[in-house]
Amino acid sequence: MTTKRASSVGLFKSLAVQRRVIFALLMREAMTRFGRHNLGFLWLFLEPMIFTIGVTTLWTATRAFHGSALPIVPFAVTGYSSILLWRNMPARCIDAVEPNRTLLYHRNVKVIDIYLARLIIEASGATISFMTLTIIFMSIGWMKPPEDILKIIFAWILLVWFGMSLAIFLGSLSEEVEIIEKLWHPASYLFVPLSGAAFIVNGLPSQVQHLALYLPTVNGVELLREGYFGSQMVAHYDIPYMVIANAVLSLFALAQLQKIGRKAISA
Repeated sequence: MTTKRASSVGLFKSLAVQRRVIFALLMREAMTRFGRHNLGFLWLFLEPMIFTIGVTTLWTATRAFHGSALPIVPFAVTGYSSILLWRNMPARCIDAVEPNRTLLYHRNVKVIDIYLARLIIEASGATISFMTLTIIFMSIGWMKPPEDILKIIFAWILLVWFGMSLAIFLGSLSEEVEIIEKLWHPASYLFVPLSGAAFIVNGLPSQVQHLALYLPTVNGVELLREGYFGSQMVAHYDIPYMVIANAVLSLFALAQLQKIGRKAISA
């Protein structure tokens, strides 16, 4: 009994130390990225808000076709907000170790702490942007209240999970394969039209619909939009598949992270 109690106390102490480490790295990253001048920390969510408003305005002005009769403003907000998660997270983790290598000489700082600090900032910025834009557009009548908030939250968590796993995998892989940085930028642009942000699965030809669901992001966006639009759309998604895909990607990410973790400390 005493041994169990001692091990549990040690675990809680370790978690407390890691929490402080991640918080310190998060504040360091935020100060480095946003600074103390002008709007400072407000850029955390203003930057993704500006991008989302720009895309929403463009889609509305051009009356972009998205294969349904859904209102274009909430369609754009729900779609492009999800893009900010999986697209920005890897960009922040790729080649993130080198400029922070000196921090790894501290015993309590690990490579995953560097990644998590950056990922929390990205996830927080995209989440606050999505919530703020939804509230603003609802208040001026451009969007209606969502029909099922719990579905939206669950879909958002799945998309954050996917974005973080992808980011850690590509970030740790880039420490061994330099070309990852060069490949990710064009690949992310090519993946945007396939991610489910600009279409709904029900609007695709029937023979293509099941193929679209092989992309985890399509399942997440479909669930997100069903949570918002509810009865206004017929959603197609496979949540167990997305959970398994995220879990497998997470395992690959952690395996690659462990591999480069030893090299980063000894370098």
